[in-house]
Amino acid sequence: MANAKWFTDIELGAGSVSLRPMVASDAAALVDAAADGQLWELWYTQVPSADTVEQYVAFALAEKAAGRALPFVVLDANSGEVIGSTRYCNAEPEHRRLEIGYTWYASRYQRTPVNSQCKLLLLEHAFEVLGAVAVEFRTHWHNQRSRQAIARLGAKQDGVLRNHRIEADGARRDTVVFSILDSEWPAVAKALRFRLQRR
Repeated sequence: MANAKWFTDIELGAGSVSLRPMVASDAAALVDAAADGQLWELWYTQVPSADTVEQYVAFALAEKAAGRALPFVVLDANSGEVIGSTRYCNAEPEHRRLEIGYTWYASRYQRTPVNSQCKLLLLEHAFEVLGAVAVEFRTHWHNQRSRQAIARLGAKQDGVLRNHRIEADGARRDTVVFSILDSEWPAVAKALRFRLQRR
């Protein structure tokens, strides 16, 4: 299976959120969303600032062109406002594996149903349309909030990649790897839908 044929532009929506493919003209709206909480100051994750957003979007779109990623902007379905971003990335179509990553939301949407709604949409599409056999999540060892959120989804921790990346300042990053398998998806989906119905 050729990489470029696995991903096609798709808009996803349910509840209070919708996802649409990122385009270059989203740069300013992404910075506006990230300004809610000045998220670019978080040292353990990558959120664009006015100084870095052009590079951030260019990389996302280059990975999309190579068939390795499908980046989205996250929208408030009621207002149409860009409130964050997420993407399929590090795709290996020949192995039917992909990662969901580069996820962040404006501060006022954190600790709301938004993340669960987005993950449900992305996981449904990955398992039920793309036919993925495994969906991976990776996060910085020190990003405790992200680790807890991934575990709440029902993902299992596969392990920790020690000294996985050398950061721009020379610091060495340990990366925590989680995954959900296709055989686990029905139970994960049931739990996610139940949680959203209760909120």
